[in-house]
Amino acid sequence: MSRENVELVRRLQPGPEVDLAQVLRDDALAEALLGAMAPFMHLDFEAVARTSLERPSGAGLQGLREIWLEWLAPWESYRVEVEDVIDAGDQALVLIRDFGRQEGSHAEVSITAGAVWTVRGGRIARVEFYSDRAEAFKAAGLPGSGENDFVTRAN
Repeated sequence: MSRENVELVRRLQPGPEVDLAQVLRDDALAEALLGAMAPFMHLDFEAVARTSLERPSGAGLQGLREIWLEWLAPWESYRVEVEDVIDAGDQALVLIRDFGRQEGSHAEVSITAGAVWTVRGGRIARVEFYSDRAEAFKAAGLPGSGENDFVTRAN
């Protein structure tokens, strides 16, 4: 069943053209996005950010949005590119590269990161976001690591 888990998680990832800052700050757009995700989530779904956020966890899709909104606070634009989705049994490790631009800046900052999505009964039960890929690999019970590189480039 893990192949199905990987495909489920892959389908729930935003495309690289989606500006998450714009979507999640707009109530109507966020409601549409979260509404589209709802059938694939457990009622007791939980999101956890293994980062420096003041509010590191949230219940349900609204909790996921609140975590993202806190993370997005300093960013004018923010997008995610999925590099790989790795099968870890009842979990899928998503390797991502995030791109953000702060207000008033023309430079885009890039960071490699990871997220561990837990699937239970064909639905998403939990997602944990990691700014450190090595921690994400460890949490998924997989060997490996990932560099944590910050890159600034002008757009």
